[in-house]
Formats: sequence, C-alpha cells, structure tokens
Amino acid sequence: MSPVGDYATQLVVGVGGRAGVSVAEVCALVEETLRGAGLSSGAVKALATVETKACEAGIAGAAERFGVPLLSYPAEQLAGVAVPHPSDVVRDAAGTSSVAEAAALATGGELLVPKRRSVAATCAVATAQAHDLRHHGDAEVRGDGASLVDLAVNVRAHMPPAWLKQRIAASLDALSAYPDGRTARAAVAERHGLPVERVLLTAGAAEAFVLIARALDAQWPVVVHPQFTEPEAALRDAGHQVERVVLRAADGFRLDPAAVPEEADLVVVGNPTNPTSVLHPAATLAALARPGRILVVDEAFMDAVPGEREAVAGRTDTPGLVVLRSLTKTWGLAGLRIGYVLAEPEVIAKLAAAQPLWPVSTPALVAAEACMTPRALAEAEAAARQIEADRDHLLAGLAEFEEVSVSGVAQGPFVLIRVPGAAEVRARLRNLGFAVRRGDTFPGLDDSWLRLAVRDRATTGRLLQALDRALALTAR
Repeated sequence: MSPVGDYATQLVVGVGGRAGVSVAEVCALVEETLRGAGLSSGAVKALATVETKACEAGIAGAAERFGVPLLSYPAEQLAGVAVPHPSDVVRDAAGTSSVAEAAALATGGELLVPKRRSVAATCAVATAQAHDLRHHGDAEVRGDGASLVDLAVNVRAHMPPAWLKQRIAASLDALSAYPDGRTARAAVAERHGLPVERVLLTAGAAEAFVLIARALDAQWPVVVHPQFTEPEAALRDAGHQVERVVLRAADGFRLDPAAVPEEADLVVVGNPTNPTSVLHPAATLAALARPGRILVVDEAFMDAVPGEREAVAGRTDTPGLVVLRSLTKTWGLAGLRIGYVLAEPEVIAKLAAAQPLWPVSTPALVAAEACMTPRALAEAEAAARQIEADRDHLLAGLAEFEEVSVSGVAQGPFVLIRVPGAAEVRARLRNLGFAVRRGDTFPGLDDSWLRLAVRDRATTGRLLQALDRALALTAR
C-alpha cells in the first residue's frame, strides 16, 4: 500500500458495500486502509457513498462510529466523476463505475488511496480539498518582489555569469535565422557520453513534462510526492487519472520502491526532490524500472549536488529511463527556458514529434552549448560545493529554534522546514523583507511547512534574525 504522508488535511472516505454489509466490516476496512497509509482516523471529515447505499445499516453505522457525517450523492452525479479504477460491473449495479472512489472525490478533492476491498465492502480516501498544483515559488515575489529577499525561488543566481551573458548577447545577431539545435544537442550528448539520438532539447524541464503527458500514452501514471507539481498538472491536463505515492515525513521522505504499484506504466520522481531536498540513491531509482514502464527522473537540481552523486543521467542500462535536466537553476536562466531530456531513441522520437517547430530559441541553444563546456561544468561543481557549505550553515542556524524541525536529510539547494503557525510566520517574514515558499500546495504537505532557498551566509544570517522575530511575534 502506498504511504501517503502525515496529513493534517481533512479526509473524505468513500465507501461502498454489498447488501447487508456489517458495521464491523466497513469500519475494519476503513481503519486498515487509513493505518496502512499512515493516516489518522481523526483526520476523517466525512464518509461518503451513493444514495442507494446510504440506507445500509453497515455504512450508516460506520459513519456514526467514526463520529462523522455520511454524505450521499445521486448515482448520476457520481457517474460524472472520473475515477482511476472504473468497473463495468459496479456501473451496472450502482449506476457509477466506482462508488468508493467517486464518492471520495465528489467534494472536489484529490485521491490519496485508491479503492481497497474486503469481502463485502470497498473504500477509498481523498483530501477534502484539492492542492493548487499551479502555484510555484515565483508567485511569492510578484508585485512587490523587488523589495524582498527572494528565498522562495530555487534559482541560484539573480543573473547569469558575465561570460554566459556575453555568449547569449552575441547570439542576438543571428535572430533573423531559424534556430538550429544540432550543435547544442551534440554538446549535451557529449557531456553525458550519449549518442545524440538520446537527447532532446526543450524549453525548460516544464515543457518536457507536457510532452511526456501528451506523447507517451500512459495508462497508469504514478507521481511520487511531495515533489514539483507540474508533472501531475501536465498529466491531468492531458486527461490522465494520476495515482500518487506520497512519502512520509516520519520516514524522512525516503522512497521505498515497493510503494509504487506494480501496474504503473509511468512513474515520475524528483532527485534531489523539490521541495523535500532529499536525494534518493540511484539504486533505489533503478529498482523502479520495469519492462513496459517509463521511469521519469527529474534531475533539475542534480547539478547543485557535489559530484552529482546518485545521478542516473547518462545511464543506458535502465530500461524505460527518462531523465530531465534544467539549466535554469544553476545558471540564472529561468527567463530563457532551456532544459533537455535524456532517454532511449524511441522515446526521444515520440517526444520530439509532439514538439512544435523550433521549440528552443537561438539564445537558449547558445546557452545550452556554453553550459556543457569543461569550464562551465567546473564552475557548476564549485557552486555546488558552496551551496553545500551554505546549506550546512542554514541547517545549523535552524537547529537553534525549538519550534523548527527539518524532516529528511537535505541535499539540494533548498531546505524544507516544519513550524507551528507557518502561514503566519511566512506572512511576518514577508513583512520583515523575506519571501519564502509555502508548502501546502505540495501533495503530502500541509500549511505547517515552508521551503527556504539556500543563500550565502550573510543572507542566511539576516534570515535567521528575521525568523527569530517572526516566531516571537507568532507566539504572542
């Protein structure tokens, strides 16, 4: 069973059952499902079912035993709710393709635990409200962002280094010609020791997620959360029903490959993962590979890890492996949009066929080529080592606050913290001149989490002073 996190979010449990199902069986199934997913029965807001089942003594009695209301919906309303695991047999009997999943999702939330069965009962668990998958860190600094110290966006530098700006500026003389990506593609291939047929250049890693969602025809996609929300948003926009494996803070957000359903034919995981900053072992990721499965590893922040340890980019021994890289974070190029995909030639061909013509601009292609040089790679490695030292300094400062906890071992250019009253702390930090990233838009996290970008020691020192003031004001 997929672990789904330490949810403070309220839950809706959809239930169904055969005629005469007992209270004991419904309660046992619900409790076992919640327990196996690391969820508390105290977080359950309501039980929900189809109207024709609401009169079943076992289902009504289960709601009473849990001390929550029983929500009931007409079969025709539930029939309009898309579910991951529809059943023609259930549709013929109840008028909806899955009583448990459709009832759980009827309030507009998100499925946490797909349908589980006992002999005579079914249940599924969803959040009472949906996460805002389209919220990103840049939203924290829009408008009055110029007056704030930006710790919400994970771009390392405020601008590209001078040598890179010069290369980009020189490319402007060639803007009258259509972009030609062959040289940049070859440079990326050489950097990773791959043939060019295994490389696709994209307008940032975000475009790659859209291409994957539209071109690879997944039937059972799974996204490992908490992580960057754009992969799931792209999959949902393309019409996919997405199943989640949400890692637990109590486990340090570590991934157990056994948590991913065997039937999944597309699995997306970040490494190091945004926002948890956890670096999964390469062997753990490789254990997710299966014949017939596409394994997408988002390595957008891997160049911020010294030595790029645990990277799987460049590997050709893992079937179905698709690696995404971004050049926007380390090099301050978020506004230029440049990234790339590494995968088997057949996969690259499918993704390329879904791209529009000339998807990457000439300045972005020039930047990609420049960032593959030995000089650039050495500079990125030096920056990664500096980030490591600066992150250690930040973690040491955070450890001085009893109210603040860090789950997992941070290995990326950001740190995820948990703090009581985080929403108020975030607002107070903003008033004190610091923008930090809210955590509650990430599936698996709630409003007690904040993400802090790693910055230089001087900036971190000012942040820690502001955090001390914000915590003191919040405690009043």
